[in-house]
Amino acid sequence: MTGPVRTDWFAFSVSAAIVVAVCAGLVINPEAGAELLPQIYAVIAERVGPFYLVIGLVLIVFLVWLGLSRYGAVRLGGAGVEPEFRTLGWAGMLFCAGIGAGLMYWAAIEWAYYVETPPFALPQGSPEALEWASAYGLFHWGPTAWAFYCLPTLAIAYAYHNRGVPFLRLSTGCSGVKGFGAGQPLGRIVDTIFMVSLLGGAGTSLGFSTPMIAALAARIAGVEPSFALEVGTLVITMTLFALSAAAGLRSGIQRLSDLNVGLIFLFLVFVFIVGPTGLFIEAGVTGFGLVAQNFIRMNTWAEPFGESNFVIDWTIFYWAWWIAYGPVVGLFVARISRGRTIRQVIFGMLGYGTLGAGLFFVILGNFGLNLQLTGAADIVGLLNDDGGATAIVAMMDALPLDVWAMGLFVVTAVIFSATTYDSASYILASSSTHALEAGRDPALWQRLFWAAMLGALPVTLLFMGGLRVVQTAALIASAPVVLIGFVMVRSLMTQLREDHPRT
Repeated sequence: MTGPVRTDWFAFSVSAAIVVAVCAGLVINPEAGAELLPQIYAVIAERVGPFYLVIGLVLIVFLVWLGLSRYGAVRLGGAGVEPEFRTLGWAGMLFCAGIGAGLMYWAAIEWAYYVETPPFALPQGSPEALEWASAYGLFHWGPTAWAFYCLPTLAIAYAYHNRGVPFLRLSTGCSGVKGFGAGQPLGRIVDTIFMVSLLGGAGTSLGFSTPMIAALAARIAGVEPSFALEVGTLVITMTLFALSAAAGLRSGIQRLSDLNVGLIFLFLVFVFIVGPTGLFIEAGVTGFGLVAQNFIRMNTWAEPFGESNFVIDWTIFYWAWWIAYGPVVGLFVARISRGRTIRQVIFGMLGYGTLGAGLFFVILGNFGLNLQLTGAADIVGLLNDDGGATAIVAMMDALPLDVWAMGLFVVTAVIFSATTYDSASYILASSSTHALEAGRDPALWQRLFWAAMLGALPVTLLFMGGLRVVQTAALIASAPVVLIGFVMVRSLMTQLREDHPRT
C-alpha cells in the first residue's frame, strides 16, 4: 500500500455540481420548490409506490434464502480470514451508520401520527388502533428496512474483499455485470446516481433530527428555538465529525460508535426504570407479536380501497428512505465486514438492526403514548400545533431530572448525527477516489468537503420547511437506486456461482 490515494475528478465534480445546483435552485425560488416537491411526491408514491412494497418482500425472501443456502458459509475475504472488528464493535458501527439521529426523532413521535390516522381504517382511539400505533414503527424500522441495507452490503463486500476490486463504490457491487464495473461507462453513471441519492438520503435523516436537537438545546439553555440555532447545531455536529474523520476509521468512527451505543442505551435504561416499566414490557411483547403475525400483510398492504393515504405517507416513504440511504450503509458495512460470512452479515444486520431500533420504539414511543393517554402531556396537540421537535421537548420535560435527561438525549443525538456524517462522507470520498485498497482510507480533505455538502442539503430543506419536503427528497433520491438494486443481485449471484460451483 504505497503512494497517495488519487481523486476521481469526474465523479467528484459531477456529483458536487448537481448538489450545488439543486440547493441553489431551491434557495433562490423556495416558493416554487415548496409547491412542486409535494406534487412530485404524490405522483411517484401513487404510481410507483406499490412496486416498492413488492421489492421489500421479495428482498427479504431472497436474503433469507441466501443466508441459509450453501453460499451463506462463504467468508468475505476468503477462508481463514479473521474478522477485522469484534462482533460488538461491528454491530455498533453498522447500527449507528444505519439509523442515525432520525431514529431518536421518529421513535419518540411516530406513534402520534398513527393515533390520528390509524392503519387498516381502524376506529380512531380504539384499543386496537392504539396497539397498532405503538407497533407500526417496529415494522417500518424492522427487517425490511435492514434488508434494503443488506443487499448493497453483500454485493459490494464480496466484489471488494473476495474479487479484489480496488474501488469502494456502488459500482463495485455491480462489477459482475458487464459494463457496470467501476470506471466503466455504466459504472460511472451508477456511481454518480449513488452519490446524489446518498446526499438525498443522508440529508433526509439530518433534516429530521436537526430541529429536534436544536429545540432541546434551546430548552436547556432557556432560549427560543430558531433557524440560526438549527444551523449552529449542524456546525457543531460537523465539527465533531471532523475530529472523528481526522482520527480515521478504527480510532475515530469505531470509538465514536461505541461511545454512542453506550450513551443511548444508558438513556433507554433510565427511561425504562423511571417510566411505566410494566407498560413497556406489555406493549413491546404485543408490538413484536403484531408485526410477526402480520408481517406479510404489512409488506403487501397497498390500501387500494382506503382514503387515509397511510401507506403512501408512511410505508412507501420509509421504503424510499431506506433505498436511498441503503448504498451508503452498504458501502460502510462492506468495508468493516471483512472476515465475516455472508450468513453472519445477513442475520447480523437483520437481527441487530431490528432489535436495536425496536428498543427505541418500545421505550421512547410508549413513554410518549402513555403521557398522551394519562393526560400528563398533550403530545398529539403539540405535534399538530408546533411540530415534532416541540412535542419531543414536552416528553423530555416529563422525565425526572429533565434537564439532565435532555442533555444526555441531545449529546447522543449529536453523536448519532456525527456518525451519519462520518460514514456518509467516508463513502462519498471513497466513491470519488480512483482506487482504495483494503485497509486504506480516502483523503481527509475529501471527507471534510463531502461533510460540508451533506450539511448543505438539510440546511436547504430546513429553510423550505415541512415534512413533505423532506419526504420528497428521499423518494426522488430512491427512484434510480431501485434499478441499480436489480443489477447488484445479478452481479452478486453471478460471482458466487462462478467462484463456488456446486460439487
